[in-house]
Amino acid sequence: MFVSDHLGINQQHHLTIGGVDTIELAEQFHTPLFVMDEDKIRDHCRQFRHSIEEYYQGAGLVCYASKAFCCKQMYRIAKEEGIGTDVVSMGELYTAMSVDFPVEKICYHGNNKTPQELEYALECGVGRIVVDNLSELHLLNDLAGNMGKKAVILLRVTPGIDAHTHQFIRTGQLDSKFGLAIELGLAMEAIKQAIQLPHIVLDGIHCHIGSQIFDIDPFEHAAEVMLSLIAEVQTTLDFSLKTLNLGGGFGIQYTDSDDPVAYDCYMKRVSEVVKKKATELGLPLPYIIIEPGRSIVGPAGITLYTVGNIKEIPNIRKYLAVDGGMTDNPRYALYQAEYNFLIANRADAPKDDTVTVAGRCCESGDLLGEHIKLQSAQVGDILAVCATGAYNYAMSSHYNRVAKPAVIMVSGGVAKEVVRRETLEDLTRFDI
Repeated sequence: MFVSDHLGINQQHHLTIGGVDTIELAEQFHTPLFVMDEDKIRDHCRQFRHSIEEYYQGAGLVCYASKAFCCKQMYRIAKEEGIGTDVVSMGELYTAMSVDFPVEKICYHGNNKTPQELEYALECGVGRIVVDNLSELHLLNDLAGNMGKKAVILLRVTPGIDAHTHQFIRTGQLDSKFGLAIELGLAMEAIKQAIQLPHIVLDGIHCHIGSQIFDIDPFEHAAEVMLSLIAEVQTTLDFSLKTLNLGGGFGIQYTDSDDPVAYDCYMKRVSEVVKKKATELGLPLPYIIIEPGRSIVGPAGITLYTVGNIKEIPNIRKYLAVDGGMTDNPRYALYQAEYNFLIANRADAPKDDTVTVAGRCCESGDLLGEHIKLQSAQVGDILAVCATGAYNYAMSSHYNRVAKPAVIMVSGGVAKEVVRRETLEDLTRFDI
C-alpha cells in the first residue's frame, strides 16, 4: 500500500510519482534526490482554501507554513493558488519577497525575533507580526515608532492544550517556549499592554497546539478556549479582537498505520464550533487564519537514494546503507519518525526482508529507520522513502561537509529542477 495516491507502478515495475518514472529521475538528476509532485501540492492548497470558502463563507485565510519546505517555487505556487504564508526568519521572508509574494498575506512568526528581523518585517510591510512575548511587544513598538510605522500584530497565546503527539512537537501546553499562557493571566496582561502602545495595532490572537495531530477534538477545544478569551477581552476591556489564528499541525500519513482525516473535515468541524461558540458569547465571527505546512507538502514528496553497502551481522541485524542520511533527513534521529520504504526499481515485489536503513554520516545514530520491511535489496538499487516533502530538505545540514541534494518537482508528467544540487565549490564559498 502506498501512502499517497500520486504514487504508482509502471510496466517496468518502477515506482512513479505524478506519472514520472523515479528510476529515470535518479539517472537524470542523481541521488540523493528530493522529488515533489507539484500538482499534488497545488491540490492540497486548493482543498484548504476551498474548505474556508465552503464552511466559513470565505472569511479567512490559509497561510502555508514555510518551515515545512521553503524555496522560491513553493512561494510561487502559494501565490498562484491564492493562499498566504507564514515565515519565521529573514531568510524565509526574503525568499518570499524575491518572488513578489503579496505582503498582506504574510504572517511573521518566531519566539525570539531579533531587532533586525523585526525591522525587516516592518520595512517589507508584512500583513501581521505574531508577537510571542512582552519584551518583543515593547521592542516592536519602539522600532515601529522610530520608523514612523504602525505594526499590525497577533499575540501568540498558549491555550493549555496538550495535543497527543511527540513531546518535541507539542506547543500548546502550559509549559512551552512559545506564547503567553492564558490560565496564568499572561495573555490578558499582554493584551492590555498592546492596546495601550501607540505604534501597535492589535488585530487578534494566535495559537498552535502541536504538529502531526490526527484528532480534531484538540483543535475544537482550542477554538473554544480562544473564543472565550476574545469574549473576556470584549467584556473587560471593551476591545474587539478581529482575527483568530488557529495555527496548523494537521497530521499526514507516513505509514499504513497512520489515519489522518480529510483536510476539509478540519475546517468543517472547527467552523461549526467557532460559529456556535461565537453565538453563545455574543461575538461577531472572527476572521480565521489556519497554517497548514506538513499537510500541504509532506505527502507530495519522496526521497530517492542509491543503495551502497549491505552488511549483515548474523542473528543481530542487516544494515542497508544509502548515499544520504541524517544530513537530508534528521527526523528519525530526532524523534524516531517512521516512513514507508520500498525499492523503487522493484516496487511491486514482496517485502520479504527486514533491514535497518543506515546513512553515510559518521554517527552511529545516523539511521533512517530500523526493523524496516523491504524488498530484498542489491547494491545499486534505488531506495524510495515516501512522504518526505516536509521537514526533510528544510532541516537538511552540511554535517560531514556533505552537499545538499537537488529538489525536483514534477507536473503534468514533466520534471523540473527547483533547487539545484550543491557543488563542492558551494561548500567552501564562505570559507576565508
